[in-house]
Amino acid sequence: MTSAPANPAPSRLRARLRAQLPAALALAPAAIIVLVAYVGAMVWTVRLSFTSSKMLPVFDNVGFAQYQRLFNTERFIFSAWHILIFGVLFIAGCLVLGFLLAVFIDQRVRFEGLLRTIFLYPFAMSFIVTGLVWQWFLNPELGLQKVVRDLGFPNFSFDWIVDQNLVVYTLVIAGVWQSSGLVMAIMLAGLRGIDSELWKATRIDAIPTWRVYVSIVLPMIAPMVVTAAVLLAVAVAKLYDLVVAMTKGGPGLSSEVPAKFIMDNLFERSNVGLGTAAATVLLVTVIAILSPWIYAEHLRPKRGRR
Repeated sequence: MTSAPANPAPSRLRARLRAQLPAALALAPAAIIVLVAYVGAMVWTVRLSFTSSKMLPVFDNVGFAQYQRLFNTERFIFSAWHILIFGVLFIAGCLVLGFLLAVFIDQRVRFEGLLRTIFLYPFAMSFIVTGLVWQWFLNPELGLQKVVRDLGFPNFSFDWIVDQNLVVYTLVIAGVWQSSGLVMAIMLAGLRGIDSELWKATRIDAIPTWRVYVSIVLPMIAPMVVTAAVLLAVAVAKLYDLVVAMTKGGPGLSSEVPAKFIMDNLFERSNVGLGTAAATVLLVTVIAILSPWIYAEHLRPKRGRR
């Protein structure tokens, strides 16, 4: 009687593990850095938010006292309201302007390469540089207002950067100016992937161009739109350097944002407990916003999948 052949599954598994071992060893340092520098830092921040830490960390437990104090702090409430206004207008403005620029470039205009470079160039600059440029440009005594008045229009006024009710909108203008080029590049990649036969068919059917873009093109490039929106949302969550360079949170608290509130409490006011509580609230907010998208894109079962 002949013996049954040995099960080849364990040997295949061992061969697969041996083949993947070099890649796993190469990625191990990066994985450790991610765990320690990112996940570890987040856990540490959340832990400190439940302590009474001032200048240096302590490891007592005061429960939610820091959070109660945080939500009773007028400065933090103002900063949350400002970041909400900035985020909505910034993301909407960048998506609309970036899409219009992409549509314009997609018409195969002359000097396309030069125009793409010009539109994308602001994104190559840091928010610090952008803030300083726009601070000068909007300064009533040095920038646009002075130039127009010197041209013979003495009643012209554009002093938003020193107006407590309008200064946050100057941040939106500067942010859109810098980031709309990135959205243009992402949208343009999607537009260039659309089959030219689609445009021929819509011309034959006499469908208005705007209707084609709204009803056909935008749904087709929806992944690009989502990608751009997520990148812009990340920029909103970490907004700090633009505010510091452009307005320093003023006049008063009229352009204060959560990241500046956190940095001031951590490094200037020596209030680690309150600063980490604000950082934890910001972290939870970002997770709550991104969770539906992550679920829809990566976790929800796809239709037709068994």
